[in-house]
Amino acid sequence: MSFSSDILSNPIEYIHGISAQRGDMLRKELEIFTFNDLLNYFPLRHIDKTKVDKIASLTYQMEYAQVAGKITDMELIGEKRGKRLVAHLQDDSGESIELVWFQGINWIQKAVNIGQQYLVFGKLSFFMNRPQIAHPEIETFTEHKAGGKSFLEPVYPSTEKLKARGLNGRAIGKYTYEMLQLISEKDLPENLPASILQQYKFISRFDAYRHIHFPASEKHYLHAVRRLKFEELFFAQLRLGLIKSARHRFSKGFTFDKVGDLFNSFYTQYLPFELTGAQKRVLKEIRKDAGSGRQINRLLQGDVGSGKTIVALMMMLIAADNGFQSVMMAPTEILAQQHYNGITALIKDMPVCVKLLTGSSKTKERKEILQLCEDGTLHILIGTHAVIEDKVQFKNLGFAVIDEQHKFGVAQRAQLWKKNSLPPHVLVMTATPIPRTLALTAYGDLDYSVMDELPPGRQPINTVHRFENKRPEVMDFIKEQIANGRQAFVIYPLIEESSKLDYENLMKGYEEVKSFFPEPKYWISMVHGKMDAAQKETNMQRFVKADTQIMVSTTVIEVGVNVPNATVMVIESAEKFGLSQLHQLRGRVGRGAEKSFCILLTGPKISNDARERLKIMVATNDGFKIAEKDLELRGPGDIEGTRQSGLLNFRLANIVQDKVILEAAKEAAENILNNDPDINMAENLPVKNYLNRQKGKTAWSKIS
Repeated sequence: MSFSSDILSNPIEYIHGISAQRGDMLRKELEIFTFNDLLNYFPLRHIDKTKVDKIASLTYQMEYAQVAGKITDMELIGEKRGKRLVAHLQDDSGESIELVWFQGINWIQKAVNIGQQYLVFGKLSFFMNRPQIAHPEIETFTEHKAGGKSFLEPVYPSTEKLKARGLNGRAIGKYTYEMLQLISEKDLPENLPASILQQYKFISRFDAYRHIHFPASEKHYLHAVRRLKFEELFFAQLRLGLIKSARHRFSKGFTFDKVGDLFNSFYTQYLPFELTGAQKRVLKEIRKDAGSGRQINRLLQGDVGSGKTIVALMMMLIAADNGFQSVMMAPTEILAQQHYNGITALIKDMPVCVKLLTGSSKTKERKEILQLCEDGTLHILIGTHAVIEDKVQFKNLGFAVIDEQHKFGVAQRAQLWKKNSLPPHVLVMTATPIPRTLALTAYGDLDYSVMDELPPGRQPINTVHRFENKRPEVMDFIKEQIANGRQAFVIYPLIEESSKLDYENLMKGYEEVKSFFPEPKYWISMVHGKMDAAQKETNMQRFVKADTQIMVSTTVIEVGVNVPNATVMVIESAEKFGLSQLHQLRGRVGRGAEKSFCILLTGPKISNDARERLKIMVATNDGFKIAEKDLELRGPGDIEGTRQSGLLNFRLANIVQDKVILEAAKEAAENILNNDPDINMAENLPVKNYLNRQKGKTAWSKIS
């Protein structure tokens, strides 16, 4: 058996005790193929066998105990299912402890002898004030074991199949121990610059791996975890930073160098209200990008109603001033229509050609639009996925706005890029606030702008939580609002689009609402997933035009529908919704000048998690606070729209709990890239060498 020069790439069968069959099990069950895989398979917890306790000193507070002494007696007690073997072990403090076995009794009777010295370890309990261990680990005691072990013993995650073959969480530790004997400092060279090691007082990489598996104490373990978490987050940030800096340095983009008549006349004559500070700041950031000659890839995050559309429109006007066409994509026809209505209303009679193209555009109209795109007459094309089909050819596309990021994949973005000799600038707008920690990891390769002020005239929405028994009062409140000329939404949860139960709940709900709001005094629109698009659209439009006062719906309306006159949002069974969904739904009201209300209705019994969600909704209207809290409650794995969720599969780090380490790692990575963009300086060599060694092993090998 010959070891390869890179010992970490050796197959696990090279470790003493791992047979071909066991190696096969470890590969299939835990995906452990090589030394390196086993090295990065970290323990769940550790067992402390570093000292041998005196029986007299055992207390209720101790979870586990390790004692040594001689067996004084053994007897079988009880019948059939109650049968157990009980022994007593006495140490030199004169006290004794009871040991109990319910299984494997025959084997213990043969293996354990009265009068002999044993070392015993197990979970401690007290029965009638006397210490007791059930099913202890027991081994013959010799003098050299008197001081206990010199390290904490690791317990690894295992699976049922492995446990059945004797490969439980502690057996794996034996192999890790064997492997660590074969590895030396040169096999795990340092991969962080000396300055970072000093700044954060990190232990060496080799020591970190030794101490995470077999620490001498809890303190050693914590030092190891801190160092390895930092390393993991630092390299993730560095790689994203490299993609971003390569784009900033080498990508070519169209230059929008002049601000012309269209922009100026819109700004001076057509702007409905003064821009907020946040809007001005973001416009400045995007304009600076667009004048740099590099391609823009920017994520624009603004809470519901923060005025992202105006920023996008003003950038599209700058594009037109510079001779370029723009495209704006929305995930649904309703939204595309809304953007179209909104933008045409804003530019009124300006000499700007704006068209709408969706799946339901008529053939004749479609032909005209395609012609206008091709000959350059068209300035702005708004639509759904239809705008990126191959048939749509632009004379000079320079700017693309994508609304609601996570409904568009990377592949669709790439289709956009093929529309011109250079890729157009891309601005991604999302109203789902992405917590900063997630933005740093999942979206770290996009530049990032945040709009955190609401435009003037917007009032915060008043949110309350009410139980089922208050339904009549809630309905009376809606009646008052309708009497004042307002409209209301009533939303039912949707677990699955086609689920019969949801449909029945909605129907039941619809009938209930009808009983409170009889026709012809009140009219109700209903929208749900089983309707065809045309019927949905008709019912939606009736509500938008205020022909109906109440909209009963499943969650189909969560994104973007704009009804300024609607001031009440009732969410039925609110405990069944996630936080970000509740926040999105609430954002459908409060779009006009009137005070708006969101009422969260629930049954009397709700889980603690749900109670926590409702509490946050009532406490704040701030989408960013809600997103941070959502991430804490759900963990990063579930976040909708994390494009490459692989980026969040850290082995040790958790972006929610390790926020402080993440910020430090980001700062360290940025410092290196700012001072040494190609990572060529002598002090950064450990970093460069590590990245080169990793090439080909990860999905990052595409990045030079």
